[in-house]
Amino acid sequence: MPLSSITRAELKTLYNALADRVLEPGDPVYVKEVNGTGPSGADPVEEIATEIDWQEGGGVCLFTGQRGTGKSTELRRLQSRLNELGIVAFYVDMSEYVLLSKNIEISDFLISMAGALSEGIEADPRFGKSPAHRSYWERLVGFLNSKVEFKEISLPAGDVAQIKASLKNDPDFKQRIQQAARGHIAQLVSDAHAYFRDAIGFIRSQLNDEARKVVLIVDSIERIRGVGSESMEVFESVRNLFFAHAEHLRIPMLHVVYTVPPYLSVLASGAGSLMGGAVVRRLVSTHVFQDRSRAPDPAGLATMRDIVQKRYPSWHRVYKPDTLDRLALSSGGDLREYFRLLRQCLPAVQDDADLPLPPASVQHVESVARNEMLPIPEDQKQWLKRIADTHDTCLQKEEDLPLLAHFLDNRLVMNYRNGSDWYDVHPLIRDVVDSAAT
Repeated sequence: MPLSSITRAELKTLYNALADRVLEPGDPVYVKEVNGTGPSGADPVEEIATEIDWQEGGGVCLFTGQRGTGKSTELRRLQSRLNELGIVAFYVDMSEYVLLSKNIEISDFLISMAGALSEGIEADPRFGKSPAHRSYWERLVGFLNSKVEFKEISLPAGDVAQIKASLKNDPDFKQRIQQAARGHIAQLVSDAHAYFRDAIGFIRSQLNDEARKVVLIVDSIERIRGVGSESMEVFESVRNLFFAHAEHLRIPMLHVVYTVPPYLSVLASGAGSLMGGAVVRRLVSTHVFQDRSRAPDPAGLATMRDIVQKRYPSWHRVYKPDTLDRLALSSGGDLREYFRLLRQCLPAVQDDADLPLPPASVQHVESVARNEMLPIPEDQKQWLKRIADTHDTCLQKEEDLPLLAHFLDNRLVMNYRNGSDWYDVHPLIRDVVDSAAT
């Protein structure tokens, strides 16, 4: 029997309900236990909020996790929690300010941070204007025009806010700014820090509270990745940012939360200690496996079913419970991948007899997802096999960092935590990896 218009409309509603999106605080579909939080595990958001609440004079917190684990959703929740504690918290997505595929230097990074805070203050109805009625971008133009090296750079004409767009979208302009800034790092850092100090003073004066804490949550830094031959060069720039310039990322009076690459401990060992003892708090994939034995975790699978239940209570008409469990295991507990697999099953439904979804439909979706990760070069397959056998990253030399990033970013390798952090290859390629010749 062909699908009725009502059934087709329901499938469309389900398809869109399963779209991956950043959840705002209070969204009814939010499930706290997804990242191992709740009664059975630590809540990194609450830990960071408590640390900031207790810190005096400013400080740094570091936050990480693979793509698809819900970092941005959790950072939005952090912003809300800080506001509940009476702390002024601004959230900024650095992908709106930084060209993520090119080198990052302390100069353009601090410029982008200060510009983001300036825009956040102007957009906040409690303030509605910049300190001294001058945005940071206007202040920056004045600073650049005071230096001979910068005068030789053609600054964007018109609205000074175009500098923001040029830093993000014009690699040549970004590079010229970086080159000119190298001779004035100390002055540029001092001016940026002075702006942060002025901004905090302005916020406190507007709120008539000289002790009010101000937080800047800086998201998407972990997405900075080089492409092709530039990969290692970009990695080196990220290392310099968090290691060589760690002290510049500690901003007096300001509390900052930075997202960092999941492998920061390798990329910039000791950076946290240089930022005042900052601890890296990590989001991991949902515990769909009990431990390194790969045995299914009933509690984790129940959480994944609860996610679908909150988004579409009538899911039983389309999926059998064991279908949800199967796709949860096939996703490795990665939310983004889970939603994608669930959604990909739906367009092929043509007849009421296709519901609930038969095993063949699920197998086809798994096969398509598996083929996207294949073929795997033999040398990479050997590394992945070592990861599968040891449940460690097995990084042998620094030059391989871009490849490890590739594994993590493209979910060929998944990060879990059951008591301690461990790694495994994506469930859909386990057979390929496990059968690799040694």
